[in-house]
Formats: sequence, structure tokens, C-alpha cells
Amino acid sequence: MKVKTTKTLCPICNAVLEGEINEEDGKIWLERTCPEHGHFRDIYWSDAGLWHRFEAFESIGRGVENPNVTTLEGCCPEHCGLCSNHKSGTLLANIDLTNRCNLDCDFCFANARACGFIYEPSFDQIVGMLRMLREQKPVPAPAVQFSGGEPTMRDDLVEIIRKAKELGFPQVQLATNGIKLARDKGYVEELKAAGLSTVYLHFDGVSKETNPKIASDDKVVRNCEEAGLGIVLVPTIIKGRNDHEVGDMIRYAAGHISVVRGVNYQPIAFTGAASEEDVQRERITIPELLEDIEDQTGGTIRKDDFYPVPCVVPFSDLVEAYTGKPQVRFTAHQHCGAATYVFITDEGMVPINRMVDVDSFFRSVESMAEKLKKGGALNKYKSLIEGIREMNKSVRKGEQGSTMEFWKLIGRTLVMQNFDALRDFHWNALFIGTMHFMDRYNYDLGRVQRCCIHYATPDGRLIPFCTYNSGPVYREIVWKKYKKD
Repeated sequence: MKVKTTKTLCPICNAVLEGEINEEDGKIWLERTCPEHGHFRDIYWSDAGLWHRFEAFESIGRGVENPNVTTLEGCCPEHCGLCSNHKSGTLLANIDLTNRCNLDCDFCFANARACGFIYEPSFDQIVGMLRMLREQKPVPAPAVQFSGGEPTMRDDLVEIIRKAKELGFPQVQLATNGIKLARDKGYVEELKAAGLSTVYLHFDGVSKETNPKIASDDKVVRNCEEAGLGIVLVPTIIKGRNDHEVGDMIRYAAGHISVVRGVNYQPIAFTGAASEEDVQRERITIPELLEDIEDQTGGTIRKDDFYPVPCVVPFSDLVEAYTGKPQVRFTAHQHCGAATYVFITDEGMVPINRMVDVDSFFRSVESMAEKLKKGGALNKYKSLIEGIREMNKSVRKGEQGSTMEFWKLIGRTLVMQNFDALRDFHWNALFIGTMHFMDRYNYDLGRVQRCCIHYATPDGRLIPFCTYNSGPVYREIVWKKYKKD
């Protein structure tokens, strides 16, 4: 049964094709036919019920007011960059600082060592990219992540981080394998002092079999804990290799809650020279990952505890209506990822869904935002009081009785406009999320046009994550264009 149409790619020649998203046997499939290479049918989501539940959260964004690509003809994905067809602003910007690396992982997006040349933009080029991101309208990009290759191989990383903070980025992140951070605690302290917010640590398991650098990762955790620098664990999940440890990864994070802020799983994307057999054997979808989490945590964290990224759009609507100022909007495609929060207590892990009736809470926030839009100081005050009452009902409907801290958080944040409370919330809770980046086998242009994670390039463009890394593979195009002589 056809549930949607989209545009997609031939996995062999990358030709843009008309595609169908079909439901069959309780699963969602992506089908298309290339005139030259024939028919292709690939798994999109392994749980049709969850797919439809997430579909209800669709939220189309308003894009950006100053796109960096003006030519629309044949734009997506052959001449990519943010244009007026793109529906989302930048939530997180990536900047590749180098393609050098001190590891050689067989599933790497960058495939750095296979390039045969060095890509390493100059400090001034990086500053230009940062300025472009902060000039985005109506809302400047709030977060930047420095990536690679391995960004710690640059000698000027501390200066780059310091400059990003000077330019006003609230969040500055570092995607790293952690080798240098494990060896040098003083270096970790330098990064923290320069303004680094979070270490995104490549962390593929809790055993030597799944994660040969587990001893190094343990040292990173200790060094960051002593420096007061937060970590998000970022495992690449490959079926048959490390999917049996997804629950143990959460327990590892909970055991280091003083420094680990979250676990952000990345199901493998086949951006290299993968065969169809590799894809069939190693592909893991978001629903399968969530089922593994539920099974391996004994039902403490359930598949239905997770929500898609755009579920929080009503919060942006609420703050916009209250302040009258444009806000960052989480309008990523509803099938790009899933997330939840788990509170770590003396009794163990308690998902936020046990404390709050989340669906009812979202409805309360949405209703409050609509009422606030009607304007007037008195109306705003009345709307806030009514909204708080509705949210209180949502909290009371939760399965757990210990909701006082959550309610204090909401009160301080929404009523008193004390947004530092959100920082306290993040430090006392564990984020559990997943983003399934696309490859040429499951490529959906509908998702690309809603992407919120963009790569900045030295030529002044912003390119959606999945186009940069798969399909036309802009990463290789950009790296070759700006390679060192």
C-alpha cells in the first residue's frame, strides 16, 4: 500500500528518481525504478505503526530568510546548499577542520585515509564559515560542532573554539575519537577554558570486542569529569557487531551521570563501498534500535517512550508568542530521529514519560502558545495561568509520584523566564537519542529538504548532512576543491 511519494536516488548511479514509500507486512519500504539499473526496494522503517505515530508530528519549517544558494533549477541534490526550497534553519552546524585522523575505522563517514590528500581549511576560512552561520536569519545558528577527520590533530583547535565563543555560539561541540583527550588532561582543561561546551565522543561499546579503545574512552570520561566538561557518547550501531550492547551503553552513561549528558546512537549509514549484502546484513533501523533498548533495559525504557525531533516545536511557538522574538525551531523530518530523557535517581532510571503524560503536556503547551498569540498583557497573563493548570494535570497523570523537581523546572523556565533551569535539567537527566543518517539505499529528498544539521563549506554554502555524506557526496567534492597543495 502506497503511503507517500517522494524523490530518491538510484543506489548505483545516483540519478534522481520518483519514489514511493509503501507499507507492507507491518514495515515501511522505499521503492523506485532506474531506467538503466532497474527496480530497487529498501527498508525505510521496520515498524509501520511507529512510522505512522511519528508521522503525526510533522512540522514544516519556514526556512531561512537569507539562503546561500539562489539558483533553484536542478538544485536538489545536484547543486546543493540552503535555498528557498529548504524548510529548516540550522540547529547544528558541522565544520570539518581536517581530514587527517589517527584511527582507521572501516565504517567512517569521512573515509579520511582513503583520500590521498590533505583537506584542512585555514583559520580565516573557518572564521568566515562561523560568521556566515551567525548571520543566518531569522535566527543565528545556535550550535557548531567541529569534526573531521579527527579535529584534535589541528594545533589551533583551542583558538578556533575560542573564536566560536567570541562570535556568540551558545553551544560549541567537538566530535572526537578521544585519543588526545585521554592522553592529556591539561589539553581537556584548555578546551574547557576556551569555551568548549560538549565532547561528542565516538564510543561503540562497553567491551573490547565492540570497542577496542574502551580503556582510552574510560580515561576521557575521567579527564572530562575532573575538568567539568560534559560528554555525549556517540555509538555507530551495526547489526551483528554491537547492537547487543545498546542497553549496556545506557547503563555505562548512567553510571557516569556526573559527566555524561547523553547517548546519541547513530545507526550505520552505508556511505562507502558497501555491497547490497552488507546492507542487508548490517542495516538497523530506528524502530529496531528502540526495540533493542526496551529489551536490553528490561522494559525500563520503552520504545513508546521515544518521540521525533519536531515534537518540541510547540515550545518554540510558546516562547515566540511570549517574547515576540523568532526562536530556533526543531523542524527536522519526523523520521530522521527519536529521543527521550531518563532521570537517574536512587531507585534507578526513570524515563520522563513515567513522570509526565507527555502527549497531554505537549497539547497543553500548544494550546498555551495559541492563546498567547492573541496578544495583550492581560490575555498573556491569563493564558499562562490556564496553561500552567493544564500542564499540572499532565504532570499528575504521570505514572510516578516524584514529579516535584520536574514541576519546579517548568515553573522556573516558562513562568520566570529562567532558562538556566534548562541547564540544570540537562545536567540531572540523561538524554537518549538516535539520528539515522541516510545513504544511497534509503535516500529521501523530503528528509533532505527538512534537514537541520548542516555542513558549512569554505565557499560559503551550507549543505544538509545527508547530502554532504551520501548521494552526490559533497564531502569529497569540497575536500578536493580545497585540498592543500
